[in-house]
Amino acid sequence: MTNKLKITFLLGIFIMIFSSNMMNAQLKQGDLVDGISAVIGDEIVLESDVLEQMNYGKQQGAANTDKCEFLENLISNKLLVYEAKKDTLIENRSAAIKEQANAKYRQMLSQFPDEKTMLAAYKFRNAYELKNAIEKIDTDQYYGQAKYQRITEKADVTPNEVTDFYNMYKTQLPQVKDEVTLAQIMIYPTLTEAHKQDLINRLKKIKQDILGGETFESQARIYSEDEGSAANGGLYKNINKGQMVKPFEAAALNLQENEISDPIESEFGFHIIQLLKRSGKVYDARHILLKGVPTDDELKTAKAKLDSIRGLIVDGKMTFKDAAFRFSDDKRTKFNAGVIPGADGSDKIERESIPGTISYELAGLNKGDITTAFEDEENKRKEIKIIKIEDVIPSHQITLETDFSRIKQMALNKKKSEMIEKFVNSKLPTTFISIDGRYDSCSFKSNWKKQSMAK
Repeated sequence: MTNKLKITFLLGIFIMIFSSNMMNAQLKQGDLVDGISAVIGDEIVLESDVLEQMNYGKQQGAANTDKCEFLENLISNKLLVYEAKKDTLIENRSAAIKEQANAKYRQMLSQFPDEKTMLAAYKFRNAYELKNAIEKIDTDQYYGQAKYQRITEKADVTPNEVTDFYNMYKTQLPQVKDEVTLAQIMIYPTLTEAHKQDLINRLKKIKQDILGGETFESQARIYSEDEGSAANGGLYKNINKGQMVKPFEAAALNLQENEISDPIESEFGFHIIQLLKRSGKVYDARHILLKGVPTDDELKTAKAKLDSIRGLIVDGKMTFKDAAFRFSDDKRTKFNAGVIPGADGSDKIERESIPGTISYELAGLNKGDITTAFEDEENKRKEIKIIKIEDVIPSHQITLETDFSRIKQMALNKKKSEMIEKFVNSKLPTTFISIDGRYDSCSFKSNWKKQSMAK
């Protein structure tokens, strides 16, 4: 199963605010037993947490590697986590986070030949430690972000505030690198009826083998192409109604406990499903997925289809926006004229961050040009695309005239930071905070109440 399931299907793999590099930077340390740097309420910051944050900052090119500043940032976040867990308006998601950690562990395991190799690569002694580390990161991320959103949900800036922010900080604002605005139409190759029938027949055979005495779990481990669940026998627990794509959920919820469905088709391939347990709107299920990798002929057919759509656009018979809405299989962009969002949520993408396959196709093209149909792959799934260069933004110094929305976001982020700082300071008098003596010489921004800890 692919990471695109993160919104609609199978709990999603690696959904976090931290980038995948942050995940790796934290997990690869693997030092679960080390000194305590600070205690905030009943939350703990380990010395390894501080070191990992510093290492990540260095990897990202941070000029400042002040250990005290990194510790203060961690303490601030832990205070948000501590307060979030007491906030009755923030949902307790401990069970879901634990299952998500297990799913992430299975996804990681799928990238290695065996568990021992994976644990050695990430420098963990056993599966429990690695799962616990993933769960810890996800818990802090969820509660910290939830509290952050609760505190800053009403934050806004006026045009005058944006102008004031710019005038105050314009000499410190970074230069914008070369950027482009891109729009795409993406389609998944359609499998022929013969190819579909072959997948259905294979699943029927697997089902018969299960009914004949094989376990669903063993057959999922052998045959399922869902990287997120195959290693765990196809199992997904605590699935909330509405979480899965509709064909999967409709089939699963029409079963009796332990019954196995006939093959069903979803946007991810063909499945057989076994309902294990249902309680209200929550259920456990196993499934076996056959994705159906498109053949060369199926890929050629999809390219021909997309090139014909491109021809209609180039000839002026259809706009790119209309074509994206009518034909694109990319739900992220089809309702937004095909425009691909940038990393910061805007429609601008730094040229140097464009993936190699796409960058190659865009070489030599100018504003308004459209690529011919080409093959790409995302989350191990083949797709065919055409991409239009909507705009080209040369490298330049930020100004209000050219970058108002960008500056507005910076001003809003600053206001949110000030709101968080105010909230943190309001909690200092009533929250137990103890910082290890090794940080006695630090000059913190906030007036943290320090008490000596044994070294």
